[in-house]
Amino acid sequence: MIPVFYNSYATEQVYDIIRGAMPNGFKLLTLSKDSDAERMRLASECEVAICAAHPLSAEIIHAATRLRLVHHQGVGYHDTVDIAALRERKIALALTPEGTTTGVAEHTVLLMLAACKQLSFADSELRQGRFHINELRPVSREVSGMTIGYIGMGRIAQAVAERLRPFETRGIYYDQYTGLNTSREQALGLERMETLEALLQTADIVTLHLPLTPLTRHLINAGSLAKMKRGSILINTARGSLVDNNALADALAGRHLAAAGLDVFEQEPLPISSPLVGLPNIILTPHIAAGTRDALTTKMRALFANIERFYQGMPLRNQVALD
Repeated sequence: MIPVFYNSYATEQVYDIIRGAMPNGFKLLTLSKDSDAERMRLASECEVAICAAHPLSAEIIHAATRLRLVHHQGVGYHDTVDIAALRERKIALALTPEGTTTGVAEHTVLLMLAACKQLSFADSELRQGRFHINELRPVSREVSGMTIGYIGMGRIAQAVAERLRPFETRGIYYDQYTGLNTSREQALGLERMETLEALLQTADIVTLHLPLTPLTRHLINAGSLAKMKRGSILINTARGSLVDNNALADALAGRHLAAAGLDVFEQEPLPISSPLVGLPNIILTPHIAAGTRDALTTKMRALFANIERFYQGMPLRNQVALD
């Protein structure tokens, strides 16, 4: 039995979904509590480690003396896997793009709609006996007819654009690396912008769909927020550190931005002391965009199929070049 260690602490229901997607010949090692001591012990027993939200640190990698393969549950490995430690040990790393797109795209649209209608504030107020049937009319908006600005135009951004077509939105995008061909742009109703500044100045809603790299860290900062239209909305379902949270809090508190919707944060879990927590015009969700039963099942089937390829001596799919 090949021992596979799941590096994140989760519920038994989550572990059951993973085991249900696991083929014969594998044994899943899981944490009974969120304990670094137990994490180190189980890592020392595994040949394969699955990395999700909890970082796979150099310390854990060095403790995993039998480790041959790290398989990320998603694609955002830059801030969750110590690449230098893997490179030093010559341990392979593969990603799992499968299963993410639908959930994140749906959640992105959900946050747009919720932010436009100040949904979390309205819900909280109603539960405290305040029935704002008219008070929210001056600030509530409709997504229909808005200009949506996509920063990054990979598979998730395209899936969001597909889902917004029935809303009759206008789509603009900026991606310094990837451009769509003309037919794809026309199919999605998208126009490519030459500069990030032009997108920020034009969009009613800005939605982020980028990996976290040294170049994209705090891409959304005080300067870029100031360039956004007054009354616009920011959505982030990509990586938390794309956004300077303090600068965002200032832009929301000063009502330069009408609202924001975040599923990811610089520090997770988000501290209760964060300046974002007390703001009424922000929707906060705990990194759950891709966190559906459907997505997890799809991911684990694809992930274990790739692990089987590895043990059969076949090339890994979605392998990261560590050189």
